[in-house]
Amino acid sequence: MPFVNVDWVKGQSAEKRNEVANRITEAVSEVTDIPRDAIWVVFHEVEADAWFVGEKSVAKIWSGG
Repeated sequence: MPFVNVDWVKGQSAEKRNEVANRITEAVSEVTDIPRDAIWVVFHEVEADAWFVGEKSVAKIWSGG
């Protein structure tokens, strides 16, 4: 059974999470021929001020800083 971890910034909507999970599940199933109900997708939410790209936090990037 495939297990897919998704790290993303906290605060995304349930609709976005569901869409991402559905698309990941569909892609993995299509490529591997594994049934959709055997594919696990887990989301780990990270605070924007705890996630950095280079030396800037995502919170700072998103705020235009």
